Amino acid sequence: MSMTLEQLNTVPLPEAARWLEGLYEHSPWIAAQALQNRPFQSWAHLKHGMCEVLKNAGHDAQVALVRAHPELAGKAMVRQELTAESSHEQNQAGLTQCTPEEFDKIQALNQAYNAKFGWPFILAVRGPRGLGLHKKQIIETFERRLQGHPDFELQECLRNIHRIAEIRLNDKTGIQPTWGQQVWDWQEDLAQFSDPGFKENGQLTVTYLTEAHRACCDSIKRTMASAGFDEVWVDAVGNVVGRYHPLPQASNTGPKYVLTGSHYDTVRNGGKYDGRLGIYVPIACVQQLAQQHQRLSVGIEVVAFAEEEGQRYKATFLGSGALVGQFNTQWLTQLDADGISMQDAMHAAGLQVKDIADIKRNASDYVGFVEVHVEQGPVLNELNLPLGVVSSINGSVRYLCRMQGMACHAGTTPMNRRRDAVSALAELALWIEKRAAADGDSVATIGQLQVPNGSINVVPGRCDFSIDMRAPIDAQRVALERDVLQAIQDISERRGVVCHTERILSVPAAPSDSVWQRRWEKALHHLGVPVFVMPSGAGHDAMKLHEMMPQAMLFVRGENSGISHNPLESTTCDDMQLCVEAFAHLLLQLDAA
Repeated sequence: MSMTLEQLNTVPLPEAARWLEGLYEHSPWIAAQALQNRPFQSWAHLKHGMCEVLKNAGHDAQVALVRAHPELAGKAMVRQELTAESSHEQNQAGLTQCTPEEFDKIQALNQAYNAKFGWPFILAVRGPRGLGLHKKQIIETFERRLQGHPDFELQECLRNIHRIAEIRLNDKTGIQPTWGQQVWDWQEDLAQFSDPGFKENGQLTVTYLTEAHRACCDSIKRTMASAGFDEVWVDAVGNVVGRYHPLPQASNTGPKYVLTGSHYDTVRNGGKYDGRLGIYVPIACVQQLAQQHQRLSVGIEVVAFAEEEGQRYKATFLGSGALVGQFNTQWLTQLDADGISMQDAMHAAGLQVKDIADIKRNASDYVGFVEVHVEQGPVLNELNLPLGVVSSINGSVRYLCRMQGMACHAGTTPMNRRRDAVSALAELALWIEKRAAADGDSVATIGQLQVPNGSINVVPGRCDFSIDMRAPIDAQRVALERDVLQAIQDISERRGVVCHTERILSVPAAPSDSVWQRRWEKALHHLGVPVFVMPSGAGHDAMKLHEMMPQAMLFVRGENSGISHNPLESTTCDDMQLCVEAFAHLLLQLDAA
């Protein structure tokens, strides 16, 4: 028997607890304790309450919960001793129909995992879409996580247990995350297009104006048109633009639009959600409005930016930069790896270079810019939070550096006589790590390191390296940069080396507009989702639009520790459903303003 949230909030506690039994395997105490905090504002509120109960239960209780679960395709399944919920889940993933080879493989993995960690491997086998993972996906995940650290694996098991409980709650309530599933399906459909050399290997790579990129463009156009946008077009740099007009205006000031969107190009061998989630979530909101024949006082303009990653040409943020009048015409003569100029690629795609200047938007036509995006990091995942409000997009500064010492014989040169370039860099790297960590939300990375002509028996006389420094506040980033440059000088002088530094990038921070940030916070509060505010360490198209109009971003939790720029990038249809609902609530706030 199904139960509404109102009934769950009002029936006697024992009855409510009985109804929630089965969410957590052989562990009804989790839901029972969470019910002590009734009433719940939403099902998302209840789910977070259960997460908090388990977080506060302590290590022993958490391990006991993991051990209460059966192995995948294990002895309990063979003996038909699974709970009804576990039996349904393993059957839906095809684990009850394993070939002898698959069964033997999974048994060997079960044994190895239990021997290493002391508990069974837990995976939400119905997957992020809820329809069931393929056995190949399950085995690959098993093998990957077998290499993990015990502390991480325990928490990863718990996160999967919460996902299992979420799906079971959906089954109990009959609730379907319909819009999240739609957004999921759109992204899966778009992921069929990939550049040659990657598609054949099952990898996703879509670079600017390739055949796969143009296919993505056409697909997004079709989706926008079928969703009910009033106008859909492709602009002179390949951005796909959809407009849903507002109610007729009584004044003569003309219609106003909220601008939103993200990019549809990818890094090489990337994920399906980076950028693309920010295109399809607002499309889903427009589709809802169109189906209900509803107009708002503010129009909606969704832009699928053609380029953000800078993979084919050195022209990062090309799509969003064009909207603020920052298309650099010198980019047109750049050549890709095959010697094709950007201008020729644009011509082949049917784009009109002469019209690029006309893309620039007039800020007075818009009320602001918002963007939703997968977090691309582990924070929300570790906190068991589906959504996070972005306070600022980190400013960044990048350097290419050369540490110059003296190459000499590795056997005959005493340690106190060396001018070792790598040792100087090693000291610098550890110093940078400590300095950035002292700021809390600053980050610094030495991402490239080469020792030209290095030899196993030669003290390194030179090393080339990069430094990337980021912080959510410009003053904080400037202080970090200043201290790092001073450390380079101090270490170099003490070690008798010389370090040459070249700044190659400096981008200011893009703090969220306070009014727009509060709108996202109100949307989360309305959904019963804890409001968590965080900076964005990655750059986004919102950084460009920030230069023209107020902006604010919303993050969606990623699975697999929030990994991004990686095929393991993922999020669930339930989290995407909450994102669509948050976006719809933000639109209603604008309509009421």
